[in-house]
Amino acid sequence: MALFNSIKKSLAFFTKRNSFSKSILEITCLSNVPENTVYGGPKPQNPNQRVTLMNLRQKHKKGVPITMVTAYDYPSAVQLDTAGIDICLVGDSASMVVHGHDTTLPISLDEMLVHCRAWLEVPRILFLLGTSLLVLTSPVLISLNDEQAVDTAVRVLKEGGMDAIKLEGGAPSRITAAKAIVEAGIAVMGHVGLTPQAVSVLGGFRPQGRNVASAVKVVETALALQEAGCFSVVLECVPAPVSAAATSVLRIPTIGVGAGPFCSGQALVYHDLLGMLQHRHHAKVTPKFCKQYAHVGDVINKALLEYKKEVTNGSFPSSFHSPYKISAADLDSFSNELEKLGLSDAASAVRVAAEKTETTESSGGRGTSD
Repeated sequence: MALFNSIKKSLAFFTKRNSFSKSILEITCLSNVPENTVYGGPKPQNPNQRVTLMNLRQKHKKGVPITMVTAYDYPSAVQLDTAGIDICLVGDSASMVVHGHDTTLPISLDEMLVHCRAWLEVPRILFLLGTSLLVLTSPVLISLNDEQAVDTAVRVLKEGGMDAIKLEGGAPSRITAAKAIVEAGIAVMGHVGLTPQAVSVLGGFRPQGRNVASAVKVVETALALQEAGCFSVVLECVPAPVSAAATSVLRIPTIGVGAGPFCSGQALVYHDLLGMLQHRHHAKVTPKFCKQYAHVGDVINKALLEYKKEVTNGSFPSSFHSPYKISAADLDSFSNELEKLGLSDAASAVRVAAEKTETTESSGGRGTSD
């Protein structure tokens, strides 16, 4: 009978092994984001799935729009992952948004790799739970030959942990660099239209494709990047009909940044779409193409002002935010020890603090000042 029960349990185990494996996976995942601790965290929208190029191709084939957000650090990474964003672009726009420069040009590759490595914690912690495809805009590939471009791209993947790299522009040297990187086994996203790294040539951050020659160039460049092996192309700040033309002739998805609704997907900068207002260029006016889905900057400012007010008037921290206790007996002993050491002022401070704490707690945990 014991043998029969043992066999029965074994059969039940193997019959339900998929369910069991799923349960074990869920337990493992939950251990990474404890909910009942001080440092618990949110869960991603797409559990147990990591976004890959295959996922993007399938979405594109089905006509499902692709979402991409430009962000630069771990807290942002967790938010994007939780929301189920398809692609995170660790962009050289960090030069402006995070470092406060006027253009994207001053930031170095080493500085960009710091932002990339901040994302490494997301695949490590949330890999089984799902994470966005990670793409880096390289700020240095614009001036490198093919061999140097490949070496730099390899470094981005090895040291930065990225899944792909984005190259701006469509000059012949950029096309050959993209092809060389793809042939080295590294995924490349192209970028045409307004290319911020070429701001000096363009005469500022100006939209492209607004005349016949420029519009044709956008389409031709996108086609050239596709032939070079790019898995996707960003179309930035071009008229909607131009992006529609490019999207219609390409076999790969287009990602629009201020390029209208006819692209295969859309991209915005994290700080812009949240209304964080961090850069002086965007402090009063966000890009015309950017919809603000929140006004987080106002919330942050209000919170900081409230914090300053409460610290100044003494209402923070109250007893509620002073959770660590010492027994009355130990307080007396502590005070006596201080007296023995000749620290009478410190002993007096202990007694006064104990009395105030007791008074505050007896009044329901509210501070003595408002």
